[in-house]
Amino acid sequence: STVRGTEKGYPLTIEATTIEIEKSPVDKELLLELLHKIDYAALLSAVRQIAPLCDPPLPELPNHIDTAADLDDAVIINLHKVLFDIHIVEGQLVCPDTGRKFLVSEGIPNMILHEDEI
Repeated sequence: STVRGTEKGYPLTIEATTIEIEKSPVDKELLLELLHKIDYAALLSAVRQIAPLCDPPLPELPNHIDTAADLDDAVIINLHKVLFDIHIVEGQLVCPDTGRKFLVSEGIPNMILHEDEI
């Protein structure tokens, strides 16, 4: 982490107050290209944190993914939905180490650090 005195500042906790779901076309090739770069445990944690605010309910995701080749079309569609179609509009992101809260307003998180945190 780049915040002074923080060792375990990831993943941030999501405290969303407004969620927007905006459907987009599934791009299987893009999703498969990005999948190996995603911390899947952090993604599952994020999905669980925002799930109570989502209507319709979020799709089920597997507990772990071994390889992208093992994914069927239904899982790819569900991953696409949680990665590309769900947007946190209002709320905050919270550092698990320090409790520092970063406001999310109109879909944009304010991650600017205070001078004493640099």
